[in-house]
Amino acid sequence: MNKTIPVPLLDLNAQYTTIKSEIDEAIQRVVESQQFINGPEVGQLEKQVAAYCQARHCVGVSSGTDALLLALMALEIKPGDEVITTPYTFFATAGSIVRLGARPVFVDIDPVTFNIDPSGIEAKITPRTRVVMPVHLFGQCADMDPILDIARRHKLAVIEDAAQAIGSEYKGRRAGSMGDMGCFSFFPSKNLGGFGDGGAVTTNDPALAERLALLRNHGAKPKYYHARVGGNFRLDTIQAAVLLVKLRYLDSWSAKRQQHAAWYDQAIANSEVLRSCVQPPRVVQSRHIFNQYVIRVSRREELREHLKKCQIGHEVYYPVPMHLQECFANLGYKNGDFPHSEEAASTTVALPIYPELTVAHLESTVSALSSFYASASMPLRKAA
Repeated sequence: MNKTIPVPLLDLNAQYTTIKSEIDEAIQRVVESQQFINGPEVGQLEKQVAAYCQARHCVGVSSGTDALLLALMALEIKPGDEVITTPYTFFATAGSIVRLGARPVFVDIDPVTFNIDPSGIEAKITPRTRVVMPVHLFGQCADMDPILDIARRHKLAVIEDAAQAIGSEYKGRRAGSMGDMGCFSFFPSKNLGGFGDGGAVTTNDPALAERLALLRNHGAKPKYYHARVGGNFRLDTIQAAVLLVKLRYLDSWSAKRQQHAAWYDQAIANSEVLRSCVQPPRVVQSRHIFNQYVIRVSRREELREHLKKCQIGHEVYYPVPMHLQECFANLGYKNGDFPHSEEAASTTVALPIYPELTVAHLESTVSALSSFYASASMPLRKAA
């Protein structure tokens, strides 16, 4: 085994130490103001995130999950409605649909990008279809033009699940600016992560923005007068203050992630052993911000044991596609229904990609991969 150093999958302390004084001052200002709910930092963040995402409006919310739920509520999605989305995603995508009594209708992914394959959408549209919800997975935008075209022709809304993709672009357009709404997560592990849960919904529609703002605060306007039944989906002021500091650094952090991804790509391309056993992610849109660097591999579970022994952080996103989750058994899907999603779930692993990685970290990660496959390589069947 080649000598390696430990590499965490993510090191939030490394990021915090570089901006500690700014973060601490921002938090202290909120503490001294005692405006923990709807403080001025929330409005400031909403304006800056809207501008960053090339959207007219932004509504801060309590989490990425609540962003999805709130967007669906704003469209008055109800029991019996159908929402077309991908089975290869984080649970919140499908879970938010089911929480409103609607039915997620799945379309398989493009095996190259891991995002929903637009060519499969139209066949799944029924009179009950209300929304198409593409996911910009791992930081790369879905193929939005055909999705938007299909939605327009069938008078469907489009909600972008951009939880992992703030700042990513499709033909120069930012994630969250293309559909009717875009939903973001500020979970600590995201490229723009808070010190707890948080999220946002972007939109170019002022009426939708007003409805989102109303629903996130129990549907009350003015206070104690409720025109609609909403929920408590407010973004805490402390989280907004932290995010305002971090937003100033987001582009430089995303550039570092892109540099690390390019380093991995080159290292894999330069290794005869790795070229046959590891498939790096493909960048097909104009800006991939690499919330995760996800590779396809052979002998994944054995590789994971090896990486664990080498103390190389890694993760599987996501081992069970949504259509095979126990809680969605009533939807009637079965193994084999979405082969590309199922293959991705069984053959992919994410490597460390956070901005503060050093060359030594990158070299150790690739060394651990190489030492495993050099011992007994098995060629990987490449995605189309």
